[in-house]
Amino acid sequence: MDRTSQWVSSPDIPADLLIRIADDVFPLHKAVMVPKCGYIRKAVAAARGGATATVDLDLSALPGAADAFDKVARYCYGANFEISVRNAAALLCAAAFLDMHPTDGGLARRVEEFLAKVGLRTLPGAVAVLRSCEGLLPAAEEIGVVQRSADAIALRICNEVLFPTRSPPEWWTAELAALSPASFHKVITALRCRRAEPEVLVAAATAYAELLLAEVLAADGHAADHSRMHRALVESVVAVLPSTDDAPLPAAFLCHLLHVAITIGASAKTCRDLELRVAAVLDQATAGDLLTVALDGAGERVQNVDAVRRIITAFVERDSAASSGGGANGRNRRASLSGAGALQGGGGAMQTVAKTVDEVAAEIATEESLPISKFVGLAGAVPKEARATHDCLYRAVDIYLKAHPALEETEREKVCSVMDPLKLSYQGRLHASQNNRLPLQAVLSALYYDQLKLRSGDEGGGGWDAYGNGVMRSSAAGSARKQAKEEASLARENEALRSELARMRAYVSGMQQQSKGSSSSRGKKGSWLRTLSRLNPFKAGIWGKDTSGIVDGKTGAMNSVKPKRRRFSIS
Repeated sequence: MDRTSQWVSSPDIPADLLIRIADDVFPLHKAVMVPKCGYIRKAVAAARGGATATVDLDLSALPGAADAFDKVARYCYGANFEISVRNAAALLCAAAFLDMHPTDGGLARRVEEFLAKVGLRTLPGAVAVLRSCEGLLPAAEEIGVVQRSADAIALRICNEVLFPTRSPPEWWTAELAALSPASFHKVITALRCRRAEPEVLVAAATAYAELLLAEVLAADGHAADHSRMHRALVESVVAVLPSTDDAPLPAAFLCHLLHVAITIGASAKTCRDLELRVAAVLDQATAGDLLTVALDGAGERVQNVDAVRRIITAFVERDSAASSGGGANGRNRRASLSGAGALQGGGGAMQTVAKTVDEVAAEIATEESLPISKFVGLAGAVPKEARATHDCLYRAVDIYLKAHPALEETEREKVCSVMDPLKLSYQGRLHASQNNRLPLQAVLSALYYDQLKLRSGDEGGGGWDAYGNGVMRSSAAGSARKQAKEEASLARENEALRSELARMRAYVSGMQQQSKGSSSSRGKKGSWLRTLSRLNPFKAGIWGKDTSGIVDGKTGAMNSVKPKRRRFSIS
């Protein structure tokens, strides 16, 4: 009679109702409990042994367990007890379970009044109520106390944003850290239903993730074993973050979170979700943000290049889809990618991302263990036409070649395949023409482009602008007519040069077959033939000279002029 001695008027009355909840036993009286608890009334009526027999009931399934039933019994016996934000939800669930709904009010009505006047009137109180519901599911959801608490939190947050009552203004974000990810998701849903500003959702999500994952985010990257609890926590937090359409989260925060997810071995679904989130705001990311993803847990070696490449690829696909289905905006985007607006100062997300990718490629190029395929895959993930100039990309290529001096000619050509020498600035082409680390074809392309520019300036009456590009002073109509004539002439000269090279190859091949006595002579001829083939600026391949991309700076017309007939000459 330890629990009930203060509830009955006389301790001499024996208990005829035993309530068992786990290891706790409550000796009570039918006369007190039956009138106020429909569940107990039905159980007593169904019990055998008559009205005077002791009934033993097991209520281990009661929401709130023994603590909630203790207060229910106190209420039935008329004893005093306290209703607080921590037990209000449990009392509501217990009252609903025991069917305590008398016509004159009852326990449920007293708890509802408490919630309306006290419990849900403040943000900390509403958070405490919602947190207490986490151990009462699904009963708390069925009676609606979970939704009421989430709505109350969302309302208090919106009011606090409009009319701050404390300092700093975003003090309320720390209150949400007490919630579980599932409860936080309900708050985000309630905020979205109230049409909260995206800034509010971003502040809530970032603060919640940083506070809840403070231990995980600050974990030492050298730690060998990361607990399963950390992985589950990161995965659950990522799953409840607001969608990108509702509130794009900061790129720096997402990159840091992705780095942690990869380091602790989170699921592929979680990592892919974060990669897509980063891709959606990639134009706001810096090279340092992407390097955070690329480096290992210790931040010393390049390890996650594939993740960065997937992010860039997802951004390019997203941008292409938006451009193809955006009407006028799509046409403007295509014009920007083609370079029509790049020289006029028109930026764009793609050009911003291309510059960031070039900076990242230059940073990781110094990694000695970085394979060519990974470097080329990262640098080439952005289309070549997205860059107005390839100077930054050339810098990354040059750094990679300097850090890997043992590469063969074909390997160096593969590294250089990500850039277009014809899109280098005058200073870039000048440096490339004197760079002995570049493959021969790249050097020849730079030299040939400068040679063509010089000829255009000499024969067409043009000058040089601030970027070293030729500028024609003829009219647009004259340039168009001259262009067609020059293209035909240049095509004929190219064809003649190819034919001449073919005849020379056939002649040298015949000479080699006839003179087999002198191996040194054959070696010299073969070397001379390979040198002659390399010096061909019109040789088809990845460094094939396509002069159709040379555009006049003022008129936009083609600025090609028939070169002087200097066969087998580069200068």
